[in-house]
Amino acid sequence: MIPKKVDTVNRKGKTAPAPEASVLDLIHTVMHGVRSLQYQWPDEPALAGLTPMEGKVLGFFARHPGATQRDLAQHSGRDKAQLARLIKSLRERGLLLAQEDGSDRRQVCLRLSDAGQAVRDTLQQRERTLEQQALAGLNPAQRQQLGELLRSVQANLAALAGDDPASP
Repeated sequence: MIPKKVDTVNRKGKTAPAPEASVLDLIHTVMHGVRSLQYQWPDEPALAGLTPMEGKVLGFFARHPGATQRDLAQHSGRDKAQLARLIKSLRERGLLLAQEDGSDRRQVCLRLSDAGQAVRDTLQQRERTLEQQALAGLNPAQRQQLGELLRSVQANLAALAGDDPASP
């Protein structure tokens, strides 16, 4: 029987994969580290209480103004009820605006409010800063290679799932 690889705990109490961890374990650990840092900006009141999924929803409507909840569900593959709660929360906080579709009143088109755009802009700036910090020590060629390799992994996983690899 092969012994299970055990994660190690660093001096700050954070979990890190064992040195012989698989590539998928490393990807998971990196993503967990990003998510744990991504929304910990106490100096930015605009981001207070914003969850990673709410950030993703704002990002979707920033890229697709006028899209519907159905469009978001198709894009993300998330549960419609979960998305309805997220959208309701973002609307109540004044970050998303809704307007009935002129051709189909049952459809509600969503877009970022000015406040939502400001939050999105702040979030993007913070994400760029975190990315720079996470990739510190990698030269431009290494960064490009890492991006290409991760896109290949993403395409392979999308093909296994039958998804479009072009939509993150």
